[in-house]
Amino acid sequence: MKVECLKQKTTYFVQQIKNYNSTEDTFNPWKDYDPLYDCTPDAPTIRTAHLTEYLKRRVGRAKYLLVAEAVGYQGAKFSGVPLVSERILLGNQEGINVRNIMGKFSPARTSSGNGASSKAVKRLGYAEPTATIVWDLVQQLSLSPMDTMLWNIFPFHPFKKEQGMLSNRTPRVSELSEGKEYLDLLMKLCSLGAKIIAIGEKSASVLGEKCLKVRHPA
Repeated sequence: MKVECLKQKTTYFVQQIKNYNSTEDTFNPWKDYDPLYDCTPDAPTIRTAHLTEYLKRRVGRAKYLLVAEAVGYQGAKFSGVPLVSERILLGNQEGINVRNIMGKFSPARTSSGNGASSKAVKRLGYAEPTATIVWDLVQQLSLSPMDTMLWNIFPFHPFKKEQGMLSNRTPRVSELSEGKEYLDLLMKLCSLGAKIIAIGEKSASVLGEKCLKVRHPA
């Protein structure tokens, strides 16, 4: 696939993600500003830059597409990159080299630290256990991080309305079906014959027989 064509497809894909309209209990990190927990109104723009850079390094070459369930508040809600925590993105997660994920690109923080459960979160950013486990495994298996694309079957943040933005909920069946449409677009950005690996039951239930399945690590 030609470079210019890949760029256009990547730009189109990111725009489709940005176009998603949040509901009363979903949050679109690449479009929505969270006045309580984002540190700047520019947060959606920053997260969009993170996602674009992440994809740009993998389109046309990703051989493995690992698909988990949904964006969590400790992950892409602030980082803008699926299954990458803000702490990883900022280079503050011990044992994980952010350059393996983002190259020489310099990410920025978008969380304000308000409501943080610990001093470590305020100082280092949010850490997501699943993201840490998955990227540690990618490094241990000596897989090329640029050949590995991580995504969520529902690529937005579903939260419990009564508990607020710093919570997660299981995506509804309708949301999983909606998310499959974005995944179909994303698959066109991977290399021909890329292996799809479902992380957990939710993504496996949507992907069906076309994927390999592994247990969710969290």
